[in-house]
Amino acid sequence: MDSIQEIDNSSISQDGVASHAPSSSSSTASRYENQKRRDWNTFMQYLKTHRPPLALSWCSGAHVLEFLRYLDRFGKTKVHTPICPFYGYPNPPAPCPCPFRQAWGSLDALIGRLRAAFEENGGKPEANPFGTRAVRLYLREVRDLQSKARGISYEKKKRKRPSSAHQQTPSLPLPPPRPPPPGAC
Repeated sequence: MDSIQEIDNSSISQDGVASHAPSSSSSTASRYENQKRRDWNTFMQYLKTHRPPLALSWCSGAHVLEFLRYLDRFGKTKVHTPICPFYGYPNPPAPCPCPFRQAWGSLDALIGRLRAAFEENGGKPEANPFGTRAVRLYLREVRDLQSKARGISYEKKKRKRPSSAHQQTPSLPLPPPRPPPPGAC
């Protein structure tokens, strides 16, 4: 999610923001952990610069939605409006004035990381503003709107069963079906 990194890099001050990043393992942290830390710092900076400034303990699902709408300003995904002549076309043939937004998949992943970071930073799961019903409904609405705008229906990916190479048996062709016994018809 490059746009969030850009916001993060340009808006975090030198004094730092309260985050729960291990100091000794920061060089060996996974890509996911680093992204989660950057996203958390960006959200904390957003709360700090909010008017009036907000403490995390006062943050609600409504504030999370406000943050997600704010991030739309930096989106790179063109989302056609219903009045656009290219609404519903996956590959429009010409440019149009429709707005750029954050892609649904990026927002969904961001909320997942922030939800985990909230609890890692001392928040109680039942008070997690990233897991509220309003946030889930908003993400579903964004997913549906973006899929309709592109003319592509969203289908949940089916999980593939893990298979190991040493347990696979070569597939043999099936024998032809047996004919029915005489007098069965």
